[in-house]
Amino acid sequence: MKQAEIETFLMIVKTKNITKTAENLFLSQPTVSHRLKCLEEELNVKLLTRKKGYKQIELTAQGEEFVPIAERWLSLWQEMQQLQHGREKLYLSIGCTDTMNTTILFELYRNLLNAPASDINMKITTHYSYEIYGLLENHEIDLGFVYHHLHFKNIVAEPLLKEKMYIVQSGDTKLKKGRIHTDELDPAEEIFVSWEANYQIWHDQWVGKGMRPRVQVDTFELLLHLISDARRWFIAPVSVVERIRDLRDVQVSEIANKTQPPERITYKIRHKYPNESTQKAVQLFEEKMMDYLKTKNWGLII
Repeated sequence: MKQAEIETFLMIVKTKNITKTAENLFLSQPTVSHRLKCLEEELNVKLLTRKKGYKQIELTAQGEEFVPIAERWLSLWQEMQQLQHGREKLYLSIGCTDTMNTTILFELYRNLLNAPASDINMKITTHYSYEIYGLLENHEIDLGFVYHHLHFKNIVAEPLLKEKMYIVQSGDTKLKKGRIHTDELDPAEEIFVSWEANYQIWHDQWVGKGMRPRVQVDTFELLLHLISDARRWFIAPVSVVERIRDLRDVQVSEIANKTQPPERITYKIRHKYPNESTQKAVQLFEEKMMDYLKTKNWGLII
């Protein structure tokens, strides 16, 4: 088996379409078909089937069984490449959401960089939760942190943090109270962040009441700048609240609604069949991360 054939097969599994596979790999469709044919001939099994009238392809039973084998084969090939290049340091690729990077892990990253003899070379990228699952499934990252628990066959998700939500207003607000009901706030002045699906449901019932927010953002940077206006407010988990309070004068209040918003859960996700070459780096990072999180009051789940 060749590496190109395995990568092509796994891309077909992901896209379920020969045309999209060719586009993603910058190949011609005949090349994709040829690679698949060579792989099937070497294995002496039919991996895929295409029904007439349907653009999407389907895996055969043997194809389903071959997917984890192909992933392990590709992982071993990548490890051999690393061995050939004589890598001595540990390499780790991490995928996170924006607020996970900017409000929770940024200090840990800084500590690791400032360590006298850091053993880990890190590649840190920012994505939406659903994108992180896809990157991890394709072994493009080694470890992920997300706010949505999605069901992927080859991914294990573990709850890491469970954070309480608070109301945040500009420090110039006239409504300075320790506890505030959302009915006391002007929904037209809310800076809305859809933290996760259950929070969205709560918000639609208690705040939005079926109306679309006037402004919705998806980055910490925008929250930081927009909250400068005395009329503005938003709801956020404790880690975001603490970080923004370090950078700007804000009024933080507990939520007085009878039904509280669901706490935001952060999940650590990893692949069922991880690259052996990165396991030491993952373990070392997780140990340092847990030591770091234990110093914070963010609702660590142990």
